[in-house]
Amino acid sequence: VQLVESGGGLVQAGDSLRLSCVASGGTLRWYEMGWFRRAPGKVREFVAGVTRSGGSTDYAESVKGRFTISRDNAKNTVYLQTNTLKPEDTAVYYCAARLSSIYDLWGQGTQVTVSS
Repeated sequence: VQLVESGGGLVQAGDSLRLSCVASGGTLRWYEMGWFRRAPGKVREFVAGVTRSGGSTDYAESVKGRFTISRDNAKNTVYLQTNTLKPEDTAVYYCAARLSSIYDLWGQGTQVTVSS
């Protein structure tokens, strides 16, 4: 399975973006999915996660109430709706998948830049 992210861009503070992660070469149905990000000079951090069915989600404290993760297994796609973006949200955003406790499938990332 390969993951490809899209939807990043340059926006102003307060704007929104919808990131997408499409899988090819297999189905995402069996994977728990997550979004991570890496800001310049910082380590990669967890942003949001969703269970296989989409029935349960988890978020980093810094994005709670602003970001929403969802999935459409029929379309083999996971989304991250990002609202009320802040300059500190600037990062490369990565989609990841796991069958067990470790995320071991990663996309190439999509850049999100938020200007003040």
